[in-house]
Amino acid sequence: MPIIILILSTLGAAIWWWVRSNPRDALDIAGDTVTTVKNAPRRLAFRRQTNIHPVDSIDDPEVAVGTMAMAFLGLDDLPTKDQYDRLHVLLRSKLRCSEDDAKEIQVYGRWVIQQCGGELEAFNRVARRLKKLNGADHLDIAQDIFGGLAEDRLSERQKDAVTDMMRIFPNN
Repeated sequence: MPIIILILSTLGAAIWWWVRSNPRDALDIAGDTVTTVKNAPRRLAFRRQTNIHPVDSIDDPEVAVGTMAMAFLGLDDLPTKDQYDRLHVLLRSKLRCSEDDAKEIQVYGRWVIQQCGGELEAFNRVARRLKKLNGADHLDIAQDIFGGLAEDRLSERQKDAVTDMMRIFPNN
């Protein structure tokens, strides 16, 4: 417990020092982050309904594919910023969406993963939702994105996710 308090106080002191030395940058970053997180569900026409899981309220196959891609990337032990940037580029090119839309799909995907309690659970649940949305057409796009992220090396958890996806979409 004392170690945790020491780490948190050191982290707090570092943030305090950074905010005091760069107040304008700190406010801009905090404002941008809050705005992005607040507007992502709104721009994706997300409406939280009672007694319905957030995955079940996904109505756009492209959002489902983007969320699956975020979960797939998270199944690799510790994704790097380069991998997240590559995912952003792949979402923009494969889904043919704007930069803002791709960024919001990523933010929404992170939130759905948190609501599901983990990457593998989110991946499987969103894959089942994609099937309900008749998203078999989007399965090829999802596989292209996964291939671009994996680069011929898959972690064990990613292999499990691909196997589960093939069980959900048996004819594709």
